[in-house]
Amino acid sequence: MKRFVFLLVALFLASLNLRPAISSVSPLLGTIRESLGMSGSAASLLTSLPVLCMGFFAPLAIKLGARWGFERAIALSLLLIGVATAARYAANSEALLLVTALGAGIGIAVAGPLLSGFIKRRFANPSAIVGVYSMSLVIGAALGAWLAVPLQEAFQSWQASTAIWSVLAFLALFFWWKPTRSDGAAQSPAPVGGSRSGRSLLRSKRAWLLTGFFALMAIMFYSMTAWLAPIVEEMGYSQQTAAAVLTLFTLIQIPVSLLIPLLIGRYGRKTAWLVGCSVLELAGFLLLQLQASPWLIASLLGIGAGGLFPIALMLPIDEAESAEEASALSAMTQSGGYMIASLGPLFVGIVHDAAGSYSPAIAGLIALVALMIVIQLAIGRKRTAAQLAGG
Repeated sequence: MKRFVFLLVALFLASLNLRPAISSVSPLLGTIRESLGMSGSAASLLTSLPVLCMGFFAPLAIKLGARWGFERAIALSLLLIGVATAARYAANSEALLLVTALGAGIGIAVAGPLLSGFIKRRFANPSAIVGVYSMSLVIGAALGAWLAVPLQEAFQSWQASTAIWSVLAFLALFFWWKPTRSDGAAQSPAPVGGSRSGRSLLRSKRAWLLTGFFALMAIMFYSMTAWLAPIVEEMGYSQQTAAAVLTLFTLIQIPVSLLIPLLIGRYGRKTAWLVGCSVLELAGFLLLQLQASPWLIASLLGIGAGGLFPIALMLPIDEAESAEEASALSAMTQSGGYMIASLGPLFVGIVHDAAGSYSPAIAGLIALVALMIVIQLAIGRKRTAAQLAGG
């Protein structure tokens, strides 16, 4: 029992570190841009770079886990996140701040997939523990968004506000020391998926549909994580109100992400839940375009995002006929999806710089939600093993 609690706390603390490096920057983007003279497109890289890393370095995570063991690779990733985040205290230039985003992004990219393997290896009931993992991800994101402005005011420094989250990484490292020391006795994980299954998936139209859905789902989430607070500020609200709206957007996802999979398990009709969550996002973006209540907007967008994410994680498992195929399909959807999703915040920043307004960018996101619904309806058609294997 003692060992179970220790490993659970280690998992919770490690997972907390996978979002604050991104979400803690968003409410301070206006201040950071003014302080460093950053353009909107350059500032958007503070969110886009980590997300791009989450896609690009996902395959590297599997190789590092196989070579060093899950625990040791996770511990080194936490160290990288901690060092990169702490370096923001001295970030007095645009270049250095972007380097910290890159370093934290690589650490997040490696730790994320390996934590799933850690859960499967160390816990007798992995399905139950995944809930702790996903919940701590959302909590970490919410804390980063919620405390960013109060910490800036307390320290009189946005650098200190963004750097303080390194404490979480170093605290997690303390708990990961014992699992890391004992990792040598554990068998190294086998490589995930063979090259043949990978080539088959690249030829599969259905696999690309799942990747496209994951990418569009993530574009919405990370675009709002990066730009919802600045958009609300431009609507005339205070920085504190904008940060609170972003926090609501994040917090409301906690119960939704737990509830939606339970409802699907009880009632089925996965396509209906997919489209329903997307319609809520569509309504949120339309109200954002009309500059309606930011609290209502954040609620609709948060419920939609909170429902779509767990379904996106479930789909590869349901589609595949073996664990190896599920792992390969998950790697494809997340790696490709996150790389495409990294363009979302960048798109909003570039369009805003060109138009001097967020309205054209929001219109673009509305069009992407409509495309996502079309893809979801295509995913909902009956699938077969032959479709997955060769399109």
